[in-house]
Order: sequence, then C-alpha cells, then structure tokens
Amino acid sequence: MSSVNHHFPDPVIRRKFRQRLLRWYARHQRDLPWRKTSDPYKILVSEVMLQQTQVDRVIPKYKEFLRKYPTLQELAGASVGDVEATWRPLGYNIRPVRLHAIAQEAVGRHRGKIPDSLEELQAFKGIGRYTAGAVMSFAFRKDAPILDTNVKRVLQRVFLGSTNGNGSKPLKRLWDLSAALIPKGKAYDFNQALMDFGALICTARKPNCPNCPMQPFCLSYPWDKDNTPCPKLQRPSK
Repeated sequence: MSSVNHHFPDPVIRRKFRQRLLRWYARHQRDLPWRKTSDPYKILVSEVMLQQTQVDRVIPKYKEFLRKYPTLQELAGASVGDVEATWRPLGYNIRPVRLHAIAQEAVGRHRGKIPDSLEELQAFKGIGRYTAGAVMSFAFRKDAPILDTNVKRVLQRVFLGSTNGNGSKPLKRLWDLSAALIPKGKAYDFNQALMDFGALICTARKPNCPNCPMQPFCLSYPWDKDNTPCPKLQRPSK
C-alpha cells in the first residue's frame, strides 16, 4: 500500500478540501454532453478530443463525431481518411488516427470493448496515464486519479504553493496527491469537480480568489495584482 495517504496532505485539510470542492461542484458543475453517458467509448472520444482543445470547440464536434460513429465497431470499420475528415478542424490531427487505431485494436483484441483496467488502457498507443484514469473514473466509476492541466494547477497552488514546479519529481508528487485526495467510491464526482474548479475558479490567468472556498488553507493565497503569489500576511488557523 502506498504511504501517500498517511503523509500528505494533512487529514484535516484533505477532508476540508474534499468537502468544499464537492459542495462547490454540486452548485456550479458544467452541463457537458459526455457527462450524460457511461459508455466507455463515448467518454474516450471526449477525452481524446479535449486534449489541447477548449471545451466550447469540442462540444459540437463531439456530437457530430458520435452521430457518424456511434459505436466502437463503426469507428473501427471506417476508413482513417474519413475519420480524419470528420475530425477537422479540431487540429492535432494525430489524435483521430490514434483513436481509429484504438478502436480497431479494441475490436480485434478486446472483443469490441474498451478494457476496464489501467494497465490494459495504457497499453494502447495514444492512451496515456491521464486518459486512462479519466476513462476508469468516468466510465467504470473506479477510484483512479487524473492530472490534466486544470487539476495540476489546482493541486499545485493549493497544496504546494507554486505553479512553477517542473521535472519528474513534482509531477510524481502531484499524481500521488491526486490519488490521495480521492474520496473512496467518489472518484467520478471528485475528478469532474477538480476539472471544473480549475476551469472556472482556479484559472490560469486571474483566478477568482475572492470567491474561492479553499482560501483558508491554499498555500498560494492571497495573490497580488500581477497574478503572482504574495508572501503570507496572516493565515487563518482553520
């Protein structure tokens, strides 16, 4: 068993973070089409589309793509040229090629299903640790961590106090932190909440610190007018 859950974050802060995040999410969650399905294929399509692409651009293309290829089998049976043409103009055009290859491999080697284990998912070319964790938590409701750009920023600011960490050790620490924070059996809501919180409150530029429920224990609060962490003036004890 990993020692992460016993060493950080502090159990009291961990509990407060979970409670405040889920309470905020219950009131402010975004209405997104891929949140209305548990189909692993449809969730995989959304996750691949969302790589390096804004949500508003993805929504109409996601709906169009699934109208044309509603199942894994239909995507696998299409020509890669047609899939690429349907994907445009989202960009990063290696993504539809890889998604098509994933569909063909799933049909050929996994009985036409997206596998429900992290190891098998990450064995597909084009499915990294984040995408595998997203499919596991959003489609299969397993307690798998995620770490996309939004989540990384939130965890870094709240628990580490900086957004400037680079290298493999800080990244591993953030993955460990993401895993340690998941409330047992609630990875779906918790991971969705983390992403929404990063997109709507703890944004890359001009985070909405005045309305952030994490203020009392965020190691990057308060922020100055230049959007950089200020030295702590007086931190609440609770």
